[in-house]
Amino acid sequence: MNLLNKTVLLTGASGGIGQALARELAHKGARLYLVGRNEKAMSLLKNAIPHPERHNIALMRSYSDEEILGLANSLSQNGGLDILINNAGSSRFALLEQQSFDDIREQIRTNIEIPALLTRALLDKMNRPGIVLNIGSIFGEIGHPAWSVYSATKAATHRFSEALGRELQGSGITVLYAAPRATKTTLNSEQVYALNQKLGNNNDSPIYVASQLARLLETEQKRYRFGIMERLFVKINAWFPHVVDGALAKKLPVIQEFARKSLKGEHK
Repeated sequence: MNLLNKTVLLTGASGGIGQALARELAHKGARLYLVGRNEKAMSLLKNAIPHPERHNIALMRSYSDEEILGLANSLSQNGGLDILINNAGSSRFALLEQQSFDDIREQIRTNIEIPALLTRALLDKMNRPGIVLNIGSIFGEIGHPAWSVYSATKAATHRFSEALGRELQGSGITVLYAAPRATKTTLNSEQVYALNQKLGNNNDSPIYVASQLARLLETEQKRYRFGIMERLFVKINAWFPHVVDGALAKKLPVIQEFARKSLKGEHK
């Protein structure tokens, strides 16, 4: 899809990947609805990207039903929507025993409940052709110690995207799914960065991730996973999960050590 003059709704616009993606899309001529909970950050972003007068901010204090339906009505009255990007997410780097009930609920709500509700509310407001892009994670396809709830919710994102894409075949709306690997954002805790360095895990910059996501929208590639080795591990995990069990078992003491040092983890 040519992004010029397309109306794009982007959740999590105040975060690392969200900010980089907003800049990338604005440079390609898209009209943006920046959606999130941090009004100040979104206002600064709106004024920093090309043609700020073309973009809108939608503050979602809690993503209540009323807020979601109000956003849908606003889009309906302003020409509809071409692209929905469910980018907002929440993660907690911690062993399950360290996570509070609220930690668990926040990840489930942010990573799967809100995207599903938002997509449901906006489907009939979307122009044809239209695109829904859901941002998952490699950890949604490779269950990883100390990210158990996050992995579960991102696995749900993967299957939600797959099922909805098949459901909407022939409707004019295409569902895309992208699974980034570790990304360098200020929202990750120091313990996460230290663990990645210790284990030799690769990290991508938000700018790189944003450029690849924009390319995904332009080519309408239905599934994309970041990282050659990560794509290989996804295949191995699908066909020979015991191999990945063994590989992660060797790293488990290190993962546990860093997770126990993490007091609040990261929320993104």
